[in-house]
Amino acid sequence: MDILTRWTWKRLGQALFNPKPGGIESKIEEIKQSLPIPVFWLLGKTQSGKTSLIRELTGDNAAEIGNGFIACTKTSRFYDFPSPSHPIMRFLDTRGLGETAYNPTEDLAWCAGQAHLLVVVLRALDMNQAEIVAAVLAIHKKHPEWPIVVVQTALHEGYPTLETGHILPYPYQFSPFPPQVPHALAQVLLHQRAWFKSLPVHFVPVDFTLPEDGFEPVDYGLDALWATLETVLPDSVVGLLRGSLQHKELLDFHAKQAHPHIIGYALLNLGVGAIPIVGLPLVVTVQAKLFHSITTLYGLSLTPRLYSEFTTLFGASVGIGLLGRELLGLVPVYGWAVAGAYSGAMTYALGQAFCVYLYGVKRGALPDRGVLKATYDEAFVQARHFLKHRRKP
Repeated sequence: MDILTRWTWKRLGQALFNPKPGGIESKIEEIKQSLPIPVFWLLGKTQSGKTSLIRELTGDNAAEIGNGFIACTKTSRFYDFPSPSHPIMRFLDTRGLGETAYNPTEDLAWCAGQAHLLVVVLRALDMNQAEIVAAVLAIHKKHPEWPIVVVQTALHEGYPTLETGHILPYPYQFSPFPPQVPHALAQVLLHQRAWFKSLPVHFVPVDFTLPEDGFEPVDYGLDALWATLETVLPDSVVGLLRGSLQHKELLDFHAKQAHPHIIGYALLNLGVGAIPIVGLPLVVTVQAKLFHSITTLYGLSLTPRLYSEFTTLFGASVGIGLLGRELLGLVPVYGWAVAGAYSGAMTYALGQAFCVYLYGVKRGALPDRGVLKATYDEAFVQARHFLKHRRKP
């Protein structure tokens, strides 16, 4: 390795094994608190499919979702993904929307300035939704700038027979619906849509089921939902979460757990890296925290030997990347913004490469340098694309 690379890895190693508490930690916490978190406000009756929707969007399972919700008002609760300490998405689940009337006043007050997207979840064959519609109208009146997505669920309940499968390719983006859509199902979907004809609403029919239910695919309509979210809420979190599927070699159990954490730290370095002059020590400290977090998820201990082996395999990419970030940081205003995106993308890519390395450690067969480099390069390009075009929700 050259002098710059050795210096860079040494500095990161110092942050890993000899952390210095104090001003840097408080500055990172300050930046973390200032980063916007997209809040998805979910409205829907009991058994409408809200939990399944969260599970499909986050990849979290139902048990973890149930344990992760925290009450925030008398009638609602929120769920931070992947954790309350490093959230990258927040779901606000409004309760009390059963058969009794719902007054959204308290939730409106709590959500003011927080929610960025209203997601209304309707069971497709449930025509008794007057309370939901009234709540949506009241919310839109107070917050007309919020996008509204209506997700129509449990489509299979409207199929003519139990043997009827999902219609492929997905047909519900067309208007009118193509003739393949069962007539009765089309009627109820259109009837529900008429309730919101005065509002700027995006409709997405979905059917999220369990494998034993016998419907393929089990995440029917998920791609259409992602496409809609990217339209109404263009944010790097949405793009990176969906883009995780591109990293096939990372889709082991531990990597799935690590992925949202990697995004969280990348977004943190998006803000940290844009700070002129003092940004580099902060960037390195955040990356050190990411290394510790990922290693814990893999059930390993981050030792100097483990770290040394990774740096030897990985090579010079990080040293060159940090140098590029510092040169960009010398250009006022524009350069600072680009440096932030550069730091965030580099952190994301470094985390993905570290997952590949730890996966090899667990299996007892380390990846070669070419695999690590290819993983880093692909992840860097992907992350930089999203982070460069990122804007607040």
